[in-house]
Amino acid sequence: MTQSVLVIDDSPDIHQLLAVRLKPEGLELHHVHAAEAGLARVGELQPDLVLLDVDMPGLDGFAVCERLKADPRTVGIPVIFLTGSSDVESKVRGFEVGGVDYVTKPFEPAELRARVRAALKTKRFQDLLSSRANVDALTSLWNRAYFERRLNDELAAATRYGRVVSLVFIDVDHFKKLNDGFGHPFGDQVLTRIGELLWANARETDAPCRYGGEELATILTETPLEGAVVAAERIRQGIAQLGLSQRGAPVPVSASFGVASTELAPGHAWSTTELIQSADGALYAAKRGGRDRVCVASATESP
Repeated sequence: MTQSVLVIDDSPDIHQLLAVRLKPEGLELHHVHAAEAGLARVGELQPDLVLLDVDMPGLDGFAVCERLKADPRTVGIPVIFLTGSSDVESKVRGFEVGGVDYVTKPFEPAELRARVRAALKTKRFQDLLSSRANVDALTSLWNRAYFERRLNDELAAATRYGRVVSLVFIDVDHFKKLNDGFGHPFGDQVLTRIGELLWANARETDAPCRYGGEELATILTETPLEGAVVAAERIRQGIAQLGLSQRGAPVPVSASFGVASTELAPGHAWSTTELIQSADGALYAAKRGGRDRVCVASATESP
């Protein structure tokens, strides 16, 4: 799989030079010429590596790196600084703000490629280890441990930057009856198919997770309450249309949904416990209301 590299530098000549020097590596190279635009592009692209100029108008490279490391969506992306300075103080500052390496201009081609190659190799191994440790083996969704860490990080970023985070809880209706009536392999099939559906409906920045047993959850980043309800309803309809069968007979499957959002209490520093309890309350309202429906947490239930 081709790895992607984003270059953030205000010099067009540096972009052209890097394109030539890194061409033998077979990378997918992307280019941005300003700091603020670079920050936005990193969030959208989620590259495997950022090559970041230190000296730029407005935000310098150190400030850009600090912002990237403060955002849970970009904290794991390695940054190599590009600079014309070779003083020790600048290099130490680069490592202190989260950079993994430093390349001095003018670039020595072999050294540049070796440093980029090393950073990308480390990133590939980290991604592999992280995915194995954080993925539920049955559904291929993120597991409970990842869910808790990710929600905590997203809520911290939401408080810091004024973003909106929404949470959808999903509970498969009458799952015990499905297991008892058709066997656990069929129950596993239900969860696996719903997991595939969640991934198919997720954006790159969303986090579909297996919360526990037949209960699933999706963290929706920068998604207001209305958008989260639309996403939940789309998944609810998809589950109802899975078309599962057993011994030649169709088996209807449905799920109940509870939706909560930090938008319910703007300005409040939400904790993971508060948002989970809010979504969980909405989920139980859906189950009490007859199941196979989406219910929304009310503002009066929020902190």
